[in-house]
Amino acid sequence: MGVNFDAYARTGVDLVNARLDDLDDLRALFPDDNAWMRDEVAERDLATFRRAQKRLRDVFEYGTSGRDAQAVTELNAMLEAFPVQPRISGHDSSDWHMHVTSRGASVSAEYLAGAAWGLSVWLCEYGSARFGVCADERCGNVYLDTSSNCCRRFCSERCATRSHVAAHRARKRAAIGEQAGAGTKESLTTVV
Repeated sequence: MGVNFDAYARTGVDLVNARLDDLDDLRALFPDDNAWMRDEVAERDLATFRRAQKRLRDVFEYGTSGRDAQAVTELNAMLEAFPVQPRISGHDSSDWHMHVTSRGASVSAEYLAGAAWGLSVWLCEYGSARFGVCADERCGNVYLDTSSNCCRRFCSERCATRSHVAAHRARKRAAIGEQAGAGTKESLTTVV
């Protein structure tokens, strides 16, 4: 079984988009297949995850604005702070899988090493232009652009629809305003 780099990259996306107000929010970040992380994460990890969340958001901002060198610099700094030390884990030949840190690493070290590694591989494979920040100004979530022509602008269909509906309504209001303004000019011309 190969290593799923996309899954590691998506942990970075999940972290940036997560709400991290308290330990319960942090625990909600871990899916069921990482229940051990959810069980072992502690209050002291919260500050580490918040700092990493901001740094990874910066990576997405850099990528979105064409600042590749800054995205690479930040990811390299994160790889240094959370080094990848791959090891094989499991109980028998049907369960072998890769972990990205050494045995006994903290939850934050394991999660953040995987996220930084996954996003670094993603950047090398597809370029930082594939790191996106949702164009819906009410959202701000990040995403990995998997479209065939690098044209994705929204993190989800929901945000795309909401944004398009808002733009349509704004155009409609503007058209109505222009018609009302034109009618006022005509009536003023008629009166004079």
